[in-house]
Amino acid sequence: MIPFRLTFEPGTSIYEQVVYAAKRAVVSGQMRPGDAFPSVRALSRELKINPNTAHKIIMQLVDEGVLEVRPGIGTVIAEPTAATAFERGNLLKKELEQLVVEAKQLGLSLDEVEAALTLHWKRLDGRKAN
Repeated sequence: MIPFRLTFEPGTSIYEQVVYAAKRAVVSGQMRPGDAFPSVRALSRELKINPNTAHKIIMQLVDEGVLEVRPGIGTVIAEPTAATAFERGNLLKKELEQLVVEAKQLGLSLDEVEAALTLHWKRLDGRKAN
């Protein structure tokens, strides 16, 4: 069984959608450090995706430090690493730039983007947005 929810949507690669869903499950606390992550075979079977795609997903999550491979145990959710604020900010550089470009293209103000960001942040934290 896959420990996160996923509804495939057209327009974005399956690979990107699964990587995002796994990260979201980790940051929302749905999956915690030390929890087992599905094997390539299980991920492929449950999501009905190519085993090569499942392998690529797992390797991406390992490379990003979301997962770690423990010999004799399998793949598990990694303990969060201590990184500087600068390093953490650089991890989102591309995504933040995309957000700003899209927001400007839609004519949104900085206040509107901040409000939307706050709403989503609190939703993932499981709190009501004010």
